[in-house]
Amino acid sequence: MADTVDLKRRGFMLVLSSPSGAGKSSIARQLIDEERERVALSISVTTRQRRSSEIDGVHYHFIDTRQFGRMRDAGDLLEWAEVHGNLYATPAGPVEEALSAGKDVLFDIDWQGAAQIAKAAREDVVLVFILAPSMAELRSRLVRRAEDDDDVIQRRLRNARDEIGHWGEYDYVVINQDLEQSLAAVRSILVAERHKRIRQRGLADFVVALQSEQ
Repeated sequence: MADTVDLKRRGFMLVLSSPSGAGKSSIARQLIDEERERVALSISVTTRQRRSSEIDGVHYHFIDTRQFGRMRDAGDLLEWAEVHGNLYATPAGPVEEALSAGKDVLFDIDWQGAAQIAKAAREDVVLVFILAPSMAELRSRLVRRAEDDDDVIQRRLRNARDEIGHWGEYDYVVINQDLEQSLAAVRSILVAERHKRIRQRGLADFVVALQSEQ
């Protein structure tokens, strides 16, 4: 039986962005369930009020504006943005720890945060934008979610048109008409990106050894 090849590699940041209701969070949750040993979820901090369905430390770390400012001023944030009147950010420490250990880190963030991360570490970042199949379907999903009042839903729909305009800044675009098909597409992206030459840190030594075999 052939020896198992286990190349060391640095992980990468898989960023999922979309307008509210397009499905990025559903895709992110399923990927984490399937890939728990190989993918870490980046848990953002936010000043937004916690929804009844959310758990502090699982969905977000819910903090106040003063604490957010302290973290930002100390350089502890990889990126931060104001979205729908609330502040969101990614703590830098846990991300670098996971990448160095060879784990991929999954981000569920908006286009502003994605742009900051890409600017800071482009080779470590893979950007995926999730689109709803129509604005009518996007509205329907927000209503079915039943977590926001009508005013908030209308604001999210208005903002969605601007957010959609940033699709061209992403490496991949997935139209989420069917959740299982969209999940399969993102899985394929994850597998392909893991096999990129630049991510397989032990590949050069492996090839030299392979060529020297008699």
